[in-house]
Amino acid sequence: MSKGKFAIIIIAAVLVLDQVLKIWIKTHMAIGEEIHVAGNWFIIHFTENNGMAFGIELFGRAGKYLLSIFRIAAVGFLGYYLFQLTKRNVSMGYFVCVALILAGAAGNIIDCAFYGLIFDHSWNNIAQFVPFGTGYSSFLQGRVVDMLYFPIIQGHWPAWSPINPTEEFIFFRPVFNLADSAITCGMIWLLLFERKNLQSELELGSRKKDKK
Repeated sequence: MSKGKFAIIIIAAVLVLDQVLKIWIKTHMAIGEEIHVAGNWFIIHFTENNGMAFGIELFGRAGKYLLSIFRIAAVGFLGYYLFQLTKRNVSMGYFVCVALILAGAAGNIIDCAFYGLIFDHSWNNIAQFVPFGTGYSSFLQGRVVDMLYFPIIQGHWPAWSPINPTEEFIFFRPVFNLADSAITCGMIWLLLFERKNLQSELELGSRKKDKK
């Protein structure tokens, strides 16, 4: 199988699984609802992210447009880069990492671009599909659906800690989705096991830049 076909399979698999899970969550749960999959350490917890990572928001609607445009540009660059990699002698591991990062980024862009157009609100309500363009927001203003929650360790800060001991401590607190997982897995594998290939690609890019 060619690298190009393999990349298409990886990207399609991530996108399909990510979107199927997100749509199921949107159409079966309201914001804040939970399903305990494995006790209290693996929970399906429905939330929506209206901004960047960890829910950070910058500059309101204008910031959201800029963020969405940046994401689309990044996916376009990654797509072009992945196409170039099919012509070069890089390891399959490096190639898969780039494909996973691209697929994850594209999965979250779909939410931002279209969910606001095709769904009504999920607050105190299980969202329904609505006629295109009559949803809870406009193009590129949709919210990213998150649901994977792993509060592996829960408790309170010790008395000797500078943090108030009555404050709850949770590890791991972030709620994320399959697209985020694809990006994270791709990045971790890239940094841990593909550093030589990454360094070679950075040096190649630097040489091309110097020639211009």
